Amino acid sequence: MNIKHRYNQTKYYLKKNGFMKTIKKIIVKTINKVKYKLSKKNEPIVESNYGIWIKNNEPTAEELEQQRKTEFNIKPKISIIVPMYNTPIIFFEELVECVMSQTYMNWELCLADGSPEQNKQIEKIVAKDSRIKYKYLNENKGISGNTNEALKLATGDYIALLDHDDLLPIFCLYEIVKCINENPEVEFIYTDEDKIEGQKENRKDPYFKPDFSIDTLRSNNYITHLSIFKKELMDKLEGFRDEYNGAQDYDIIIRAIEETKNIVHIPKILYHWRVHPKSTAMISDAKPYAYEAGRRVIEDHLKRQGLQAKVSDGEIKGIYEVEYEVQGNPKVSILIPNKDSVNALRDCINSILKLTTYQNYEIIIIENNSEESRTFKYYDAIQKNEKVKVITYNEKGFNYSKIVNFGVKNSDADYVLQLNSDTELLTPDWLEKFIGFAQREDVGAVGARLYYKDKSIQHAGIVVGICGLAANMLTGLPDGIHAYFGKDCLIQNMSAVTGACLFSKRSIYEEVGYMDEEKFKIAFNDVDFCLKIREKGYKIIYNPFIELIHYESKTRGYEDTPEKKERFERESNSFKEKWKNVIESGDPYYNKNLTLTTAQYDIKV
Repeated sequence: MNIKHRYNQTKYYLKKNGFMKTIKKIIVKTINKVKYKLSKKNEPIVESNYGIWIKNNEPTAEELEQQRKTEFNIKPKISIIVPMYNTPIIFFEELVECVMSQTYMNWELCLADGSPEQNKQIEKIVAKDSRIKYKYLNENKGISGNTNEALKLATGDYIALLDHDDLLPIFCLYEIVKCINENPEVEFIYTDEDKIEGQKENRKDPYFKPDFSIDTLRSNNYITHLSIFKKELMDKLEGFRDEYNGAQDYDIIIRAIEETKNIVHIPKILYHWRVHPKSTAMISDAKPYAYEAGRRVIEDHLKRQGLQAKVSDGEIKGIYEVEYEVQGNPKVSILIPNKDSVNALRDCINSILKLTTYQNYEIIIIENNSEESRTFKYYDAIQKNEKVKVITYNEKGFNYSKIVNFGVKNSDADYVLQLNSDTELLTPDWLEKFIGFAQREDVGAVGARLYYKDKSIQHAGIVVGICGLAANMLTGLPDGIHAYFGKDCLIQNMSAVTGACLFSKRSIYEEVGYMDEEKFKIAFNDVDFCLKIREKGYKIIYNPFIELIHYESKTRGYEDTPEKKERFERESNSFKEKWKNVIESGDPYYNKNLTLTTAQYDIKV
């Protein structure tokens, strides 16, 4: 947990609601956690979705036999690199067996053993196959040093990294070579993975990963296993570095992606991470030094890229927050459309004025056909604050895109923040965090983590294709419960973020032609806007370390009148038509093995 981040939340809540309400909130949050865990514990024992997925997606005996007969045009030798240290014999036997059983045969297994004593049983096992190369080191050179010794044995075209207590499915190398044949220029490959506990058949916790996502990688080593390097790339990297022991794989992956853009993700489970008492798969604190090394990996990478940033621990071990330094003192316009929502607007603006630590900003209220006298009285009062001004949008009817575009065109700031009036700020340094990301030349828009009033998730990024359209992810996730591999609290690249809180360079609006005022007056304008930004080659960032309450009702919908139903249907069809190719090809920041019928990162079965 990020202590500073949680402290700011508690401090603000205490100031606003008093001591007793704050204590009650903490108690309710604790009860929610317990209830959630108990509900999972008491679920009936049935075949897991993952068990069903395995049956539906992994090759049958007949398909495995066909793999063995396949003749590829490109037949690279794969060098599997394994550093060893006091490897349990039963684990080693299973490792060798899984490699010898591969349906693709052009491989070599390169073993470097830094154990204090040579094990005669290991010698007998490695003698089973001439493709197994084993070197006893007579000393322990550490994880990086032992791996480098194994690398010296490699003569293959590609290097695959395997831990001494983990396993590969027997179709792993076949899928890698198939990928190489389909992508001859590929230099770095990574795959999905799961965990095994006890028996090899006891598989769980599949990690279906996104395609390559630089900001996700800078926040967490989501790639981990299995990673495969072209030999020339590995030679250029000059092996593993002792100073990053514990996160040596993170370091070499980061350095690899600095050197090549030829990166391919295979969305298949091709690695089994073994869970046992000494494994980080079981205990996140098994190697606390690894998390410190991971932080240094990111810091050093950012320095090499010429990016000034601070890296600190996130809410979960192994997840980090990257805060880019603000360059200069750019101006920010916070655009808040409003029609007769005085109470919500007052709370929103008060939270901004009280909490915001960055000073070069203005709040522009876009007045949209309000009718109540108290609205205009509030405008008169609030504009006495030099940071707030009201501009009037005179056209009748509600066209959100047109209103926002009107606000952008009446702003002279460097950056623009679209913000709903029914939001309340929780993060004092939100603008610094927004600007830091948005100042990067490759970033087009940044979004935040939004909560409902009860602190359950309202928005954690948007995935395109959910229910054939697009949807906020993790909606309704209870306060204090973390989602699929920490997706709620992980800085990551996404296809879109919600317009309820969307930060961008002002110039981006001009470059992409502003928000679409004709096809997306109410719905999908934010997703359309983000996809237009992506078309220009920019990245969209979800930053969960920027937090706001969004008082939108959980049951709110567009379809509460016949007119609204018709409009939503029309705009839905426009979205499907315009972005048909994106929807059909799949969101690159999602995974085709995850369902499109829910927004909770559930497995597709």
